[in-house]
Amino acid sequence: MTKTVHHWIGGKTVQGTSGNSGPVTDPATGEVTTRVDFASLAEVDAAVAAAKAAYADWGQSSLAQRTAVLFKFRGLLDANRDAIAELITAEHGKVHSDALGEVARGLEIVDLACGITVQLKGELSTQVSSRVDVASIRQPLGVVAGITPFNFPAMVPMWMFPLAIACGNTFILKPSEKDPSASLKIAELLAEAGLPEGVFNVVHGDKVAVDRLLEHPDVAAVSFVGSTPIAKYIHTTASANGKRVQALGGAKNHMLVLPDADLDAAADAAVSAAYGSAGERCMAISAVVAVGDIADELVAKIRERAEKIKIGPGNDPTSEMGPLITAAHRDKVAGYVRGAKEQGCEVVLDGTGHSVEGFENGHWIGLSLLDRVPVTADAYQDEIFGPVLCVLRTETYEEGLALINNSPFGNGTAIFTRDGGAARRFQLEVEAGMVGVNVPIPVPVGYHSFGGWKDSLFGDHHIYGNDGTHFYTRGKVVTTRWPDPADAPTGVDLGFPRNH
Repeated sequence: MTKTVHHWIGGKTVQGTSGNSGPVTDPATGEVTTRVDFASLAEVDAAVAAAKAAYADWGQSSLAQRTAVLFKFRGLLDANRDAIAELITAEHGKVHSDALGEVARGLEIVDLACGITVQLKGELSTQVSSRVDVASIRQPLGVVAGITPFNFPAMVPMWMFPLAIACGNTFILKPSEKDPSASLKIAELLAEAGLPEGVFNVVHGDKVAVDRLLEHPDVAAVSFVGSTPIAKYIHTTASANGKRVQALGGAKNHMLVLPDADLDAAADAAVSAAYGSAGERCMAISAVVAVGDIADELVAKIRERAEKIKIGPGNDPTSEMGPLITAAHRDKVAGYVRGAKEQGCEVVLDGTGHSVEGFENGHWIGLSLLDRVPVTADAYQDEIFGPVLCVLRTETYEEGLALINNSPFGNGTAIFTRDGGAARRFQLEVEAGMVGVNVPIPVPVGYHSFGGWKDSLFGDHHIYGNDGTHFYTRGKVVTTRWPDPADAPTGVDLGFPRNH
């Protein structure tokens, strides 16, 4: 029998009334294990109303009250990290160790939120004019929403809501309908930590729920992580409705390998970054750019390592890579590999048709490696979001840099070299928001913001870090003058105010 995942509104589980629901599949078996309620317009409105009512008190609560709840939540999250990881593995398919890593990255942002008092300190200038002081303060926005993807069902929401509620906002999460259970577990832990009812809400669903959040007049801001086409839609629609928006889109992350690089280290990094989590990461390395005459040796080393990766169910401790999220996505990824040769690619490894004994109905695909990939090939042009690594070859650093900068995406990139001058030049010249130097997946720590350039980000703010705090607050400047009782009346002055 399947279970049903319901909404979380006003501090409690709320069963859906729309009559619509969606299947949640165990990717390792292909079996539907869960149904998830899809919210109606009325149910989204109920969540917004609960958040708006809660904001009246939460927005006025002290920083000490907010951080006390977050400290308790952090302890509960840490104690339940295995349980959350198991939910992720059961619905997403990633191996347990990878799921644990996801929870750990989310904990970093909770840590940051626990110290929000420092981030929200204002500024004061005294005597800017005679007996006049000016102060700058930051205040919460009100009701804010997060729309998050399937590939990180715990981490990406935790990039958003801890800072949002620490800043005094109330939050509505619309997680992916493909793996919704982790969000409900998080809601329960927040309630156990003492978060007041209505401060954190979860509504499940499809485009109906998303569009209502984008249009609702009481939602002040929307955070989004997902594909570029949807990020553009989120940004355009929410902005047209007067909302603040941060919408993180897709990626085609390049790794530039110079001739002086340690090729064993580069091959290790390429395999780890390309095939980890079956390539379902927005920070996955999906294109290696080999400079000079190192390509043949580098490709051989990547192939040698890739062929040893064990693919299996995520709850098997010996598995290094699990299945893809759905059968449809598996088939889409396989299509890029099957059509690669006719588009000019050399297929070094073909992972299509892979199967795991005893789990034949799972959403399996093996590791694929494409060499001599033309920039016109679909496998290079598109974000595949699967375990497919493209290798491109250039003669010079300048050609490699130009190739990377010509990509419409600008999420993350990396360079592998022993040359400090080349690395410094790359980090200044490459057009991407996150750069790794001998680091294949340059995801910033919690107190540095995460975000890309070009078609990888729509909006003015990156996510978490200082940008996150600024996104979830708005500035106010207060100018104060307390005249001395002995002052003589100044009279009426219609001139522009002057400081003196």
